[in-house]
Amino acid sequence: MTAETTNGLTYAHAGVDIDAGNAMVETIKPLVRATRRPGADAEIGGFGGLFDLKAAGFKDPILVAANDGVGTKVKIAIETGRHDTIGIDLVAMCVNDIIVQGAEPLFFLDYYATGKLVPGVGADIVRGIAEGCRQAGCALIGGETAEMPGLYDGADYDLAGFSVGAAERGTLLPKPGIRAGDVVLGLPSSGVHSNGFSLVRRIVARTGLAWDAAAPFATGKTLGEALLEPTRIYVKPLLAVLKATDGIKALAHITGGGFPDNLPRVLPDDVGIAIDLDAVRPPPVFGWLAREGGVAESEMLRTFNCGVGMVLVVAEDRAEAVSKALGEAGEAPVRLGAITARGAEPVTFTGRLAL
Repeated sequence: MTAETTNGLTYAHAGVDIDAGNAMVETIKPLVRATRRPGADAEIGGFGGLFDLKAAGFKDPILVAANDGVGTKVKIAIETGRHDTIGIDLVAMCVNDIIVQGAEPLFFLDYYATGKLVPGVGADIVRGIAEGCRQAGCALIGGETAEMPGLYDGADYDLAGFSVGAAERGTLLPKPGIRAGDVVLGLPSSGVHSNGFSLVRRIVARTGLAWDAAAPFATGKTLGEALLEPTRIYVKPLLAVLKATDGIKALAHITGGGFPDNLPRVLPDDVGIAIDLDAVRPPPVFGWLAREGGVAESEMLRTFNCGVGMVLVVAEDRAEAVSKALGEAGEAPVRLGAITARGAEPVTFTGRLAL
């Protein structure tokens, strides 16, 4: 059988369009170039991405890596046809996990898998990824686009991200010496971020609202638009504060598991953490979810960030200096509580969420 056989099958017949993939690469090249930073020229097309730690200014670095996805929030992007912000979430979920270890995110790679490659959709996704990288100050140095008919149906797709950062040896978080009396600060979230969306979608289905209906909790936005509000990226303000003061002992990214599961990850075994829920100011979306879903406060706290996307443990005598530095970096920290002696539970609560 020759290459000219007219009835022979091709990869395109099987549902994979190599030309569409190549066209997408050409479309996104300017987006990728816009994420250049010292250490990376942010050019794609080779078999691997390169990064020069010396050019980035590191002398004795420890590398810190993180990978994550966006979960079923992707389904809302697919069903609403809004794909230009979900990439910000993808970057955020990785780089926020790197900064909590005191490291600077340096570069990012993405994996985009779909049943049918639509270049416009793919370009919108990468546009969001590039924006997330700019917000984090890291370079988008590579990725993979996989067209897999039969594994993904119709317009479905999934995303995964991978980021690497670095910190000079001896500067990683959490620091030793976290003790009772240390102050706990919280930084506001932008909303649900990227966790708990299986429950969010279940609640939306119960209400019967369409994605293009007016959001009951956000004036001037559709429900889909409001729920797709991107995850906040805390990298630049926290890097600024880490450089300005030595008062931060630990950072915790509040993702799936909320306060009860994420806070103990940065604590030594002999201390606990007391959170005053009266100090938390949940955005209206959380009250709406709690009411429409009949979700108990304890379940809200373990599923969602409830309005606090990042938690800082700060030396008691440095709390004012850290709060001032956060303000100068554009943040509005809230005093959430304090480190305590470890009791039966590592995380305890007083007060109630204002849902």
